[in-house]
Amino acid sequence: MLFNSLSFAIFLPIVFVLYWLTKARRKQNILLMIASYYFYACWDWRFLFLLAFSTFLDYYTGLKIEESQKKSSKKFWFWLSVGVNLGFLGFFKYYNFFAESFAELFAGFGFQINPWVLQIILPVGISFYTFHGLSYVIDIYKERIKAEKSWIDYALFVSFFPLLVAGPIERATHLLPQIKKERNFSYSNAVDGLRQILWGLFKKMVVADNCAYYANMIFNDYHNYTGVTLIFGAVLFAFQIYGDFSGYSDIALGTARLFGFDLLRNFSYPYFSRDIAEFWRRWHISLSSWFRDYLYIPLGGSKGGNWMRIRNTFIIFIVSGFWHGANWTFIVWGFLNALFIMPSIVLKTNRNNLNIVAEGRIFPNFREITQLIITFSLACFAWIFFRSASVTDAFSYIGRLFSTLGTGIGYPYKLLNGDLKVLIFVVIMLIFEWFMREELHPLRKPFTKLPTIARWIIYFLLATLVLLFAGEQAEFIYFQF
Repeated sequence: MLFNSLSFAIFLPIVFVLYWLTKARRKQNILLMIASYYFYACWDWRFLFLLAFSTFLDYYTGLKIEESQKKSSKKFWFWLSVGVNLGFLGFFKYYNFFAESFAELFAGFGFQINPWVLQIILPVGISFYTFHGLSYVIDIYKERIKAEKSWIDYALFVSFFPLLVAGPIERATHLLPQIKKERNFSYSNAVDGLRQILWGLFKKMVVADNCAYYANMIFNDYHNYTGVTLIFGAVLFAFQIYGDFSGYSDIALGTARLFGFDLLRNFSYPYFSRDIAEFWRRWHISLSSWFRDYLYIPLGGSKGGNWMRIRNTFIIFIVSGFWHGANWTFIVWGFLNALFIMPSIVLKTNRNNLNIVAEGRIFPNFREITQLIITFSLACFAWIFFRSASVTDAFSYIGRLFSTLGTGIGYPYKLLNGDLKVLIFVVIMLIFEWFMREELHPLRKPFTKLPTIARWIIYFLLATLVLLFAGEQAEFIYFQF
């Protein structure tokens, strides 16, 4: 069930009405859990058993860790949970990758191996709900939180449908207290949630899906395009993946707000970043902070001098790349981002840009504009590897880009066939987000201070764009992760 589908447009209001007609908190949680399992079953009901097993495993091991008196017993239950969770993730997501990679390695030495590969699909959302469970168990083991006694509450924490298949990656310390407290309907929160959903649909259906049409055309046939067009393709994919993933996150956060929940923010206008370090504080925030808290800091963080900072930075970016998919392209993408952030790590300038660009001003100065362009260009270069089918294709794409850089300057316009609406949609998105960059989303304050008629005209125009100019319906990119 896609957020941008008719089935979800029917599903959401039904659950919303039933939820608020149900007054008792426990009954509300049961209703949401049933709705979440139904939502997941719409993808493939067979994987419900995997979700339920993973949930029960972490719930049970969490209880056993807390009640164990001996450290050896705590370790046993902790590593049982971690091992089984990572085992399932590795089996479904990475087995074929390792089998085929080993076969290619041996083929390089003249040995032909025909590996046994799995003919199964990847369970949707497994990377996300596995990380929910892992953070919960780790926090109990580290005695940061108490184990949850209610299976219903814990199951809802893992399976809450707005975040189940593509995040944000929640923490028990943030979401479980909200699940356990009484929730009262707030008209202002519900309206703000609807605004964020509308903005997310615009970014996904109008911006991302229209950019996808041309980005796919260029990447799938890059041999027949020249430098400027290939740059155009990389830029379009940058806006495609941003509109797609941040659009999903906006819909998820807005939907959660309809039910009285505040989820972790996942995007904070990353293309308005002045360096790669700032970019990664603003892109997929819940994953970046997860790796910081559960991998980077346990490895020693920044305490051991430059060498440790460099080593740990490369580790978390390469692991982050591998988390995204079982392909060398994602590993190279992670490595490149580590490389791009390295000057600021070595020079200890990675926390220079903690404020908002051009804070208190309408427009950035020349230095800020230069920083924005350089950071966006580096991100686009790395996105080429993320989007390409293989590392070979990515290098071929880049090689052709530079070898034909001075030719076909007017071809992107010809490719669009004079139809500039995809560029207009991107510009509309950027204008809204630039002027509202201090807000959680562009349709929040001070947008709400506009005259009522002006606000409703904007709502109507955005809804019209979604209905009339939506690109071809496609799954959200991060569903595959």
